[in-house]
Amino acid sequence: MQVLLPDVDAGWTIHPAQPMSEDEYFEFCTLNQNLRIERTAEGEILVLAPPGFETGYRNSDLTRQLGNWARQDVRGLALDSNTEYVLPNGAARSPDASWVLRDRLAGFTKKQLRKFLPVFPDFVVELVSPSDRLPTVQTKMLEWMENGAALGWLLDPDRRTLYVYRPGQDPEKLENPAEVRGEGIVEGFRLELNEIWAGL
Repeated sequence: MQVLLPDVDAGWTIHPAQPMSEDEYFEFCTLNQNLRIERTAEGEILVLAPPGFETGYRNSDLTRQLGNWARQDVRGLALDSNTEYVLPNGAARSPDASWVLRDRLAGFTKKQLRKFLPVFPDFVVELVSPSDRLPTVQTKMLEWMENGAALGWLLDPDRRTLYVYRPGQDPEKLENPAEVRGEGIVEGFRLELNEIWAGL
């Protein structure tokens, strides 16, 4: 038996009577493919609120810029908000944009690559939408960093604010930057922010 409860941050939270296996969770998401679904480390299933038109536009620009750089850089793959990762802590999460080194994917089979991979992104970007609460997205960013990400950016367009997350450090807050440059594993990537800040 499953209990469906409203959640102010996520839309709805499903509390399964017993934890789902990875195959059961993937099948559940496949059967409900019109919903945005994530899983917490505790096994709760989150049905997320849709982001809205303007956020979709902003996310498209973000993904385009990361994808263009990844094609030139060739070391890794850029992925969009449809990608879900199974993290070491057991959570299954979807960032708004992410990048993974190709070498880390070499051991996976074609069948595995068609499902949610038990791997963390090397670089992750989250975009705050009107339906999000900033503290909730900040907690999600910390989870990315605690589970292996080397760098993370949190974009809050309504406040024109960007937070840079690095492992073991407090986030760095940047107010109204026109651009942000990658470092470490994504050195060379430059995200232009004026279009994302402006929205529609």
